[in-house]
Amino acid sequence: MSERKIALITGGSRGIGFSCAKELAKAGCDIIINDICDEATAKPAIDEIKGLGVDAWFYQFDVSNDEQVQTAVEKMIAEHGKIDILLNNAGITKDGLFVKMGAEQWERVIKINLGSAYYVTHAVIKHMMKARQGSIINMSSVVGLHGNAGQANYSASKAGLIGLTKTLAKEFGKRNIRVNAVCPGFIQTAMTADLGNTDEYMKLIPMGRLGTPEDIAKVVKFLALDTDYVTGQAIEVSGGLII
Repeated sequence: MSERKIALITGGSRGIGFSCAKELAKAGCDIIINDICDEATAKPAIDEIKGLGVDAWFYQFDVSNDEQVQTAVEKMIAEHGKIDILLNNAGITKDGLFVKMGAEQWERVIKINLGSAYYVTHAVIKHMMKARQGSIINMSSVVGLHGNAGQANYSASKAGLIGLTKTLAKEFGKRNIRVNAVCPGFIQTAMTADLGNTDEYMKLIPMGRLGTPEDIAKVVKFLALDTDYVTGQAIEVSGGLII
């Protein structure tokens, strides 16, 4: 078993998840990256993390499939002995106005964004309970706090993560397991690149710029490693988008 803390990051091979993985690695954590892509696609991310002087491993599984999640987490525990930090980061968008939103469009986003947090946390939490320590971070969004037209499914999934965060913080605080959520605003990623009109969005942000994945990673690192007394919080990281 590694003497370093081990962090599991879902959807961690690119974007915000990968930046969080690197930030935690720089702080001395070994990293387990999960994603839906194959091992060859994830290899550059794993190699870059190993280059920071820690161990890194890749596990390919579908976070919206409970059976795959259970099998993968048990394998992680058998091979590495523990999971100290869990970042539920995997997520998708399937945007559209509510009146035109089909059931599949709704259900797929809810299952991946919210259902996966249930599946992965449910598999990991018993090991954290046994260790009597752990930090769980759910990647929510400002739209989970404030809503957004054309994103009923995404907003509902991200709001659900906040409710899950607060409930689990109450249930597991006495076990020294902290549970928090991070709520990014407009962040420069492949997901937001499709939005277009970034100049218009920047007019709404007092800090005058879009956020970067590194902005989010710093907050994740704080919640994971730099505090022992913050739990049940949904921290907005948006440059002041909503004040």
